[in-house]
Amino acid sequence: MDGMERLSDMDLADPALHAQEDLSRVWRQLRTQDPVHWQPARGTRPGFWVLTRYDDVAAAYRDADRFRSDRGNVLDTLLGGGDPAARQMLPLTDGARHAALRGALMRAFSPRALAGVVDSIRAASRELLTEFLAKEECDFAQDVAGQLPLRAICDLLDVPRADRQRLLAMTSSALGSHSEQGLRQDSWVSKGEILLYFSDLAARRRRSPQDDIVSLLTQIQVEGGPLSDEEVILNCYSLIIGGDETTRLALVGGVAALLEHPGQWAAYTAGNVATEHAVEEVLRWTTPTLHAGRTAGEDLMLHGRAIKAGDVVTLWNASANRDEEVFHEPDALRLDRTPNRHLTFAYGSHFCLGAFLARAEIGAVLSDMRELVGEMEAAGPARRLYSNFLGGLGSLPVRWRPAAAL
Repeated sequence: MDGMERLSDMDLADPALHAQEDLSRVWRQLRTQDPVHWQPARGTRPGFWVLTRYDDVAAAYRDADRFRSDRGNVLDTLLGGGDPAARQMLPLTDGARHAALRGALMRAFSPRALAGVVDSIRAASRELLTEFLAKEECDFAQDVAGQLPLRAICDLLDVPRADRQRLLAMTSSALGSHSEQGLRQDSWVSKGEILLYFSDLAARRRRSPQDDIVSLLTQIQVEGGPLSDEEVILNCYSLIIGGDETTRLALVGGVAALLEHPGQWAAYTAGNVATEHAVEEVLRWTTPTLHAGRTAGEDLMLHGRAIKAGDVVTLWNASANRDEEVFHEPDALRLDRTPNRHLTFAYGSHFCLGAFLARAEIGAVLSDMRELVGEMEAAGPARRLYSNFLGGLGSLPVRWRPAAAL
């Protein structure tokens, strides 16, 4: 990839580009030479703005009036005319309604409310790693990372255990795939299946509420009235996608990074790095959510570029988290990096509700690996996801030996 020389030929909306190319040089040149880049229209699809600097991305996250979420927050849906769930799903609302709905849900995501779930996560992490260490070889993406986040978010939603593997299959193909063809074929089918599943579950919880988030959504009052059935279903969809996929990809990417940087793994296993610091560096390094989509709420100028009201603006976390103006040696994995003000969980009013839960899951796995894993190595080629929204690996074969066997 030749960076700026090839930008006119590149399509940042193309999932294959993100799966097949290392874009680090492109992001670097955009940050330094064209931080507010215009991606031209292609065919009937409109063009869009590309923000790549940390400070600009953080400022856009903070300013929900000038960079709005209520038409959609993913590039594909924005380029397609807007998200049909706009103003109904928490990530796709702004202003007073967003604040009211977020405030109601925050109670269920506080550290105190999640204490029992965190205990369950720690037990599940130890169980999964012990089980798969006994096999000596596994696909970490499927057998460990594919299980733990799903268990956590399904516990919160109180999804019946018999349904959980089916939900994992649906969420895995809703926003990404192992192939470009698979992404086109499976995405909308999976999204529809998830919505149908939660339509049935929400109807049951509305009739017989329990102590879970689905029941909470059916019972809360927002701006003087209950959520509609559609709003309940769409917010369940948002929680299962956000709570499962992004943490899973961070876990897989974190282990892949440790395989590629054995010195960092050695430092961590020797006890020279605090787990909380390692968690933050894994989140920065992997950046599972490549971008966030916004719509300009008014005409504005940024670095001399005129952005018009209604234009699609993309905030590229994948670039911001490697900004050399903010992170020393950003392209180096440093588990002891501190401070580490990454934007993996976004920023401002749309900061990720599940950040505490995600950190607990990654921390549990890293801590257990430090204690249980002696040696590990790649057992086959990893496979990247085809997506312009989620970045990471859908498969990571790993061979390892328990620490006690050394």
